[in-house]
Amino acid sequence: MHQPCCDGESQIRAALQRSILNRLEEKKIVPILVHGDASFAGQGVVFESMQMQDLKNYSVGGTIHVIVNNQIGFTTVPLKGRSGIYSSDLAKAINAPIFHVNADSLEDVHKVFKAAATYRQKFNKDVVIDLIGYRKMGHNELDQPSFT
Repeated sequence: MHQPCCDGESQIRAALQRSILNRLEEKKIVPILVHGDASFAGQGVVFESMQMQDLKNYSVGGTIHVIVNNQIGFTTVPLKGRSGIYSSDLAKAINAPIFHVNADSLEDVHKVFKAAATYRQKFNKDVVIDLIGYRKMGHNELDQPSFT
C-alpha cells in the first residue's frame, strides 16, 4: 500500500483542516522555515510553496522565512549569480514584506523577528527575514572572509 509523503507543511495543513481551518487555529501554529541564501534564490520548491500561500487548501496562515544570508552558497558576486540584488528578491513576487537585518546586531535581529511575527499573526501572510552576516572562515580553503 502506497502512503503519501508528508513534509512539515503538509502536516500543518492537515492539522488545520481537522480543526475547521478557522483563523484562531491558524494563529496557534507558526511555520518557520530556515533557508540558506543560495537555496532560497535557487530552489524551485521555495517559490512553488510561497506562491500557493493564499490557496484555500494550501494555506497555513503565513510562514516566517528566515534566510541565513552569509553568501556561502554562492561562488560568484550577486550581480553575476542572479537578476536581483538580494537573494530574498524572490519574495517580491508574492508581495511579502522582506526585512533585511544585520546578523551581528542582536537587538536589531530581535526587533525584526518580533515585527515579522506580528505581521504574520495580523495578516496571515508569508514574511521574509534576510539575516545578513558574513562567512567568518571563508567559503573554502582558497576564499578569504574579506570577500564578503
